[in-house]
Amino acid sequence: MERTTRQKTAIQAAIESAQRPLSAQEILEQASLQVTQLGIATVYRNLKSLVLEEKVHVVTLPGENPRYESNTAANHHHHHFQCTTCQRVFDVHDCPGDLKRMAPQGFVVERHELTLYGRCADCNAAAGASAPSAAAKGAPAPHACASHHDPA
Repeated sequence: MERTTRQKTAIQAAIESAQRPLSAQEILEQASLQVTQLGIATVYRNLKSLVLEEKVHVVTLPGENPRYESNTAANHHHHHFQCTTCQRVFDVHDCPGDLKRMAPQGFVVERHELTLYGRCADCNAAAGASAPSAAAKGAPAPHACASHHDPA
C-alpha cells in the first residue's frame, strides 16, 4: 500500500476539482497552488500510483499526451471535446448511442470512443470579440461528413 503524501493529495484534489480531464502540466499548475516546489517528475510519479490504485483514469486522445480524470467521471460512459484553440479537454455527457449500424457488415462493435473538436466557450467568446472571422479570411471550411449534419 502506498503512503499518502501532501503532494499526492494535492494532485488528486486538482484532478477531482477540475471536473474535466487535465494534462500533467495542468495538474502541476493546480496542485502547486497547494504544495509549493512541486515538480513535474513528482506529478508523473503520483499519477502512475493513482492510476494503479484506480483512483484516476487515463484519457487518451489521438496524437495527444495523456490526460487524467477522476474515476468518478470515468465510471460512467461519456465522450470528450477538445478545444482546438487552447487544447483543453472537456467531458461530453451526450452519446450518439448505438453505433453498430456504422460498422461494416459482419463486424461486431464492442465499444466506441468519440472526440469532438472545436472551440470551447471561453475561446469562442474571445474569437467573437476579435477581428474578422476565419471564413472571411479565406480559411478552409471544417470537415463535413455526408452521413451526418453538424448544426454548428
